[in-house]
Amino acid sequence: MIPLYTTEQIREADSYAINELGIPGVVLMENAANSIVSILEEKFNQLPDANIHSIGIICGKGNNGGDGYAIARLLANKNYNVKILALSDQKSLKGDALINYRIALNYANQGLLEFSEYSELYTMNYLESCTVIVDAIFGTGIKGELKPFYADIVNQLNKYNSYKVAIDLPSGLDCDNGTGKPVFDADLTITLANYKKGLFFGNGYNNCGEVELGSIGIHNEYFSNLENDTFLLESRDAFAGLPTKSIQDYKYSAGKLFILAGSGRYPGAAILASNSATSSGTGAVKLAFPRSIKSMVHPSIIPVVMEPYVDHAKEYYSYKNFDEIKQYIDWANCLAIGPGLGKEEETIRGVQEIISKYPEKPMVIDAEALFAINENKWRNFCIKNKILTPHHKEFCDLIGISLPELNDDIMRYGKDFVKESGAILVLKGAPTIIFLPNGKTVINSVGNTGMAKFGTGDVLAGIIAGFNAQSKNMIASTLAAVYIHSLAADMAIIDEKNIYTLLPEDVIYNYTRAISEINNEFVPLP
Repeated sequence: MIPLYTTEQIREADSYAINELGIPGVVLMENAANSIVSILEEKFNQLPDANIHSIGIICGKGNNGGDGYAIARLLANKNYNVKILALSDQKSLKGDALINYRIALNYANQGLLEFSEYSELYTMNYLESCTVIVDAIFGTGIKGELKPFYADIVNQLNKYNSYKVAIDLPSGLDCDNGTGKPVFDADLTITLANYKKGLFFGNGYNNCGEVELGSIGIHNEYFSNLENDTFLLESRDAFAGLPTKSIQDYKYSAGKLFILAGSGRYPGAAILASNSATSSGTGAVKLAFPRSIKSMVHPSIIPVVMEPYVDHAKEYYSYKNFDEIKQYIDWANCLAIGPGLGKEEETIRGVQEIISKYPEKPMVIDAEALFAINENKWRNFCIKNKILTPHHKEFCDLIGISLPELNDDIMRYGKDFVKESGAILVLKGAPTIIFLPNGKTVINSVGNTGMAKFGTGDVLAGIIAGFNAQSKNMIASTLAAVYIHSLAADMAIIDEKNIYTLLPEDVIYNYTRAISEINNEFVPLP
């Protein structure tokens, strides 16, 4: 996992460098600028049109602006056509930012770059024709909405058809909780010192574009000694969580999974969940669904034992079916419940009965099954051995808040929920965030917008349940399943599909490629 840091921890790193290592702030700023320019030149070479005719840099009055002035000088030294738009005069600057402002102004006086000061919104036109625009307005100190003066500037910048680069973070973004309004819409964010957690969820996920790490010139050992509770999921975590296989395995030792899914209205959800579980390596999968929809489910199922039950509730699961399925729950290592199950009153009562009677059973609770414990009814059940997989609206319904409330502090709500419930929370979205009962939060680092379709969540529930049926490590298996599910979606659009045509079945089909890539990365060749 890649550790993610708070803004306070990053500020403390600056203080450590200055006060403990004795590195002057202006040297840190120069180190940062050199690192940023190196990354920029590498990215410029990758642009479709590598002819960078002009680079516009808009600078605020703090150290982020000081970075911008230093970057402008270094780019001018490399013969780029550089334009600076300063949002304040030197009377408003101090320290290291003032030093670099004055140097940049001297460069302008020598004709080595262009320099202009902001007066009214129309002066933004000075940057409109630039191939690249660099945002050096604000650093990590921003909280809440931008003041109108800066909001107008950021909104104007977002209209320009330029390659946009944010220094440290996009201006307007709160790098602790991923909020902010408006936020500079970057194609590339070069963050300094180390990765900040707010870059990878909420508005950070939406507005940062590609994230690269720049250096201020201190040893990485400093960060290895810091405590973290938020991490970025990576391929080595997926490898570590893959269920182990033995040459002595047989179908029942390779995982026994029972899936309760599907209804007359949603037969496809049962198909997707069970096919996903089987394709994830689960040895024995049994699927229960209403007998009346057998003709719809049967033709599309890959090797799964079907256990149709009597239709007491007209194509839905009912609490009256419990005695029919109890033997399968007892048999299974893990239960997946919910995909396409429906929200009938008898179904809800039946789901509650299962959760109540099997507090120790590892269980993936998804989709409609979450409805049975929403509005804080989950507090009436023991869900410590459960994995909940809601999307944002379902999670809001679960804990009784609104979507705006969740978006304002998604990390707090997720952490509070798992701390109280003891469950694993897989909060589906862009990106998916996994909240763990051990206090850690893990943000998924792969996936694409083509996954935003009906059925993709059913596939995710299937692979999570399948991996957990094969393993006793619920946390490691869940992290691996989330990563491989998204990686498979990414691999599907490399040469077969695109984000418009990607289907849930394509994700399942690409499990082979995703798992092979992870194994090839970490298993040495003989």
